[in-house]
Amino acid sequence: MATEAPARSSLRIVRWALWALVAVAAVLAAIVWLRPQPQLRAEPGMPGFTLGGPFTLTGTDGKPFSSASLKGEPYAIFFGFTHCPDVCPNTLGRLAKLRKELGKGDESFRILFVSVDPQRDTVPVVRDYVGLFGTPIVGLTGTEAEVAAVAKAHGTYQKKVADKDSPDGYTVDHGASVLLFDRTGSFVSTISLEEGDAPALDKLRRITA
Repeated sequence: MATEAPARSSLRIVRWALWALVAVAAVLAAIVWLRPQPQLRAEPGMPGFTLGGPFTLTGTDGKPFSSASLKGEPYAIFFGFTHCPDVCPNTLGRLAKLRKELGKGDESFRILFVSVDPQRDTVPVVRDYVGLFGTPIVGLTGTEAEVAAVAKAHGTYQKKVADKDSPDGYTVDHGASVLLFDRTGSFVSTISLEEGDAPALDKLRRITA
């Protein structure tokens, strides 16, 4: 009988340990279940993918420019800034070249340039800048909050960063892709820096068909 008591005591300890493990597992499961789950990032071609949306910014005439004025017109939109040393002027120059090569005239699709540096890119500055490319370009600016909201809606990264080499002490990092929208205002594709002119022209033919 003396040996049965320690055995029962040991069994009781094992049972308590098992119940403790079950309780811990339940708590951990509850934490995982209740924790917000990461959202899948939609990609072109996936059901429910959307990009863009209505917006109003300030045009080079100083008046509000609404995306509603683009109804029925295909367009390419690019986010950049006038102090950009290479990517921005090269991209706008390329869009002007591609539109000419498309052979459908300046009205075949509209080119929109949205400044992500509204602190420096005032209406006159943007107006002078887009006038350098020898083709109609819609230049747009606004408040920092307005521009940030439009960039976010278009899935475009933009962030002011310190730059000791800049006279103003900062530059702006931003996405370098051109976004293409068809006549219905639906996002169709992008033109990247790396792709050749032939596939870029194919995409422009698609939105201007």
